[in-house]
Amino acid sequence: MTTATAEKTTTSASGRNGRPSGKTTIADSVVATIAGIATREVEGVYAMGGGPSRAVGAVRDRVARGADHTRGVKVEVGEKEAAVDLDIVVLYGTEIADAADDIRSSVTNAVERMTGLDVVEININVRDVHVPGEEPDEDEDENVRVR
Repeated sequence: MTTATAEKTTTSASGRNGRPSGKTTIADSVVATIAGIATREVEGVYAMGGGPSRAVGAVRDRVARGADHTRGVKVEVGEKEAAVDLDIVVLYGTEIADAADDIRSSVTNAVERMTGLDVVEININVRDVHVPGEEPDEDEDENVRVR
């Protein structure tokens, strides 16, 4: 994730409507969180991030008892525009092209509505396909003392 921030300046002519003018700054992490949540809401998306990122994130989620909504999301935010890169894992059987279209629509709508920034690009990298039933049984892992 980049460290730049978006600055969207709003002004009102002569204090019209009694509202003061000022500057609103939107951090990259805000845009990344919005994009991550919007992506996870799309049917067919199983997880976000690549293999090592998911493994580290799973441990972090267990320790922090919360989800990292920015895992698998990178953004570049300018004064008026944002670009988003997403790493995803899809469920087996998902029509990837349709899911990608749905993701782009969902992320664009959420980011533009919530921040006022124009989303100019969304790159989607499908890192893996999740096959249900192939994940290790968590209860089994907890009982193993030595590997």
